[in-house]
Amino acid sequence: MKNLILTTALMALAAPVFADGGHGDEMAVGMPGDAAQVDRTVEVSMVETENAEMLFEPSDLSFEKGETVRIVITNTGYLEHEFVLDTSGEITEHKALMEEFPEMEHDDPNAVRLEPGETGEIVWTFANDGAFEYACLIPGHYESGMHGPLVVN
Repeated sequence: MKNLILTTALMALAAPVFADGGHGDEMAVGMPGDAAQVDRTVEVSMVETENAEMLFEPSDLSFEKGETVRIVITNTGYLEHEFVLDTSGEITEHKALMEEFPEMEHDDPNAVRLEPGETGEIVWTFANDGAFEYACLIPGHYESGMHGPLVVN
């Protein structure tokens, strides 16, 4: 009986973690920001080249610890793309999951998926300093160059 009660309690505690895809309010890279407190706006484009490269422009991003940024992402390419910001380890894990389930829908505050011509945004507060990454995790896109470093000073 003790094991049943303990198991039930542990499952109840774990449920919120599964409901939001494993992302609580704060992640290593920071947390969703308050749009009324934005310090600056950064524009990012997602493109494909004639050489079959898939790129983000700019190719790297840097922010200050504590800064709240509106990242406006535009898909100027011809294919669907996504923008995900996280630690390199989380990016690698998510990439493997996307390879297994390529049509996975995202509802995470640190990600946006866009059809060609669409624009989306992420408002983010960079609460921790360090080296992070942003990437498109649709299968094959990361390998085609669609990732970059994100540094928080």
